[in-house]
Amino acid sequence: MTDNNRFDTRQFETVVDFLIVGSGGGGMAAGITAAHSGLDTLIIDKGATYGGSTAISGGGIWIPNAPTLRAKGVVDKRSSIRRYLDVITDGKVPADRLDAFVDNGPALMELLDKSPHMKLYWVKGYSDYHPEFEGGSALGRTIECKPFDTRALKEDEKFQRPNSMKGPLGLWVTSKDYHDLAMVKRTWKGRRASLVAAWRVSSNVIRRRHMATGGRALVARMRMVLKDAGVPLWLKTSMTELITDDRGTVIGVVAERDGTTIRIGARRGVLLATGGFDHNKEMRAQYLPRHGVADVSSGARENVGDGIVAGQRLGAAVDLMDDAWWMPSVLHPMGAVIPLVSERCIPPSVIVNSAGKRFTNESAPYVNFVHEQLEGGHIPAWFIMDTKAKNRYPFAQVLPNVPFPQGFYDSGVVHKADTLRELAEAIGVPADALVETIDRFNGFARSGVDEDFGRGESAYDRYYGDPTMKNPNLDEIVKGPFYAIRCEAGDLGTKGGLVCDADSRVLREDGTVIDGLYATGNTSASVMGNEYAGAGATIGPSMVFGYIAARHVSATERGATLDSATA
Repeated sequence: MTDNNRFDTRQFETVVDFLIVGSGGGGMAAGITAAHSGLDTLIIDKGATYGGSTAISGGGIWIPNAPTLRAKGVVDKRSSIRRYLDVITDGKVPADRLDAFVDNGPALMELLDKSPHMKLYWVKGYSDYHPEFEGGSALGRTIECKPFDTRALKEDEKFQRPNSMKGPLGLWVTSKDYHDLAMVKRTWKGRRASLVAAWRVSSNVIRRRHMATGGRALVARMRMVLKDAGVPLWLKTSMTELITDDRGTVIGVVAERDGTTIRIGARRGVLLATGGFDHNKEMRAQYLPRHGVADVSSGARENVGDGIVAGQRLGAAVDLMDDAWWMPSVLHPMGAVIPLVSERCIPPSVIVNSAGKRFTNESAPYVNFVHEQLEGGHIPAWFIMDTKAKNRYPFAQVLPNVPFPQGFYDSGVVHKADTLRELAEAIGVPADALVETIDRFNGFARSGVDEDFGRGESAYDRYYGDPTMKNPNLDEIVKGPFYAIRCEAGDLGTKGGLVCDADSRVLREDGTVIDGLYATGNTSASVMGNEYAGAGATIGPSMVFGYIAARHVSATERGATLDSATA
């Protein structure tokens, strides 16, 4: 909407310098930065809990040359990082956006490191997703937050969004722990990790700690920083409209809070960090590829494209709307989406299409895997493994040697048969083709070389593989009964959104700036283009461009001009 009076505080119930819509990693990083810059800042979120998709993620942060990395001697030449990003984005992302990410990432993390609450570590060995590309790293650049006892949040603990990383009896595991625990049946490191896990359960029963890991730990730690800075966070507050003045400058939002319509003014600017359109049926149908339209998304349920639509109403340009942070997934019978990350590296396994044929490297980065799945129309795909695999490795949150719950069979997600031919009949694929596929794969397993798709050649493939094998990702599929698990083209969230410049300012179709409006995270078109640099290349850029937006807002003089207009 448009207001004739450019900025009259009387039209607002609340007025701040900087308004942030969305409380995920990008919104929180912006709030911390704004407070550090002396801005009167408010964060609002439509959910009953805070943290957005960040809270239910693995919590990885991909920011090259972050202080945590430098302290471990992981220092990259800027030219090397830029070359890697140039290669993976393939000219689809403006150079100044890539420059802004690379140059501001370390500064953001240095700011966060000033707080005693922010404790991070390097996930050594979790390689970039394309370590073989120029500038890629086999040791990886991903950092994560150390586990956090959420009792420190006090009254805010009950409002933190839960995630699926919480184990029984207070068991907590980091991504590094999970990497080791996945090999509990195979390596001494895995068995040691299981002993550590048992000790944690005993310790937590006695100490009654509420330990969070992954994205939940990241959000908890950032919430503590925001609390120290005095930044308020309003939940159950839904933005319904952006407010502009007679010059088209965004000066606030209309929102619904506690059943009442309120108007919140923003002297300096509004940042949209509302996530993507993960669960918007109409937008998925309009923008995503035909085989990716189904909502098999593990993004926050509130992500329905609010920020993107609000920006479009003001003439904002959008890009990459046909893409997502794709993730092959299994649909739990109760409706939950279970991402398949480590599972696709299980050596005695393949993934086939309805013709019973492999169609790509099963262990490839998940975005690349689903791109192949979508382009070939391999929906659904079937994960095939034998009893040896079932007994050795966890799968879809089911532990080794533990039967799949009956509900998986009743819903048709899992099938089991004594022979491959019987399994093929059960899932409706040609039996001869499936047997031929398995025979060919078994030959690759014996030689240690996947001649069809190069599985196991990349350091990324091998990270979750079995180090006891000649090729960590290849082993013969020979021992019945055999299993087939239905694999969907899922996602972690959509990737397309509002087009922004290097300062996170939202742009119109003609390239001009919508003054006062900023965006980050999945509300904006991804700085990663159609690719994925490494674990945390969703959260890392979201945080960095939130930081950039807050810095730009703090450097503008618009606030003084607006204040004088209300005199």
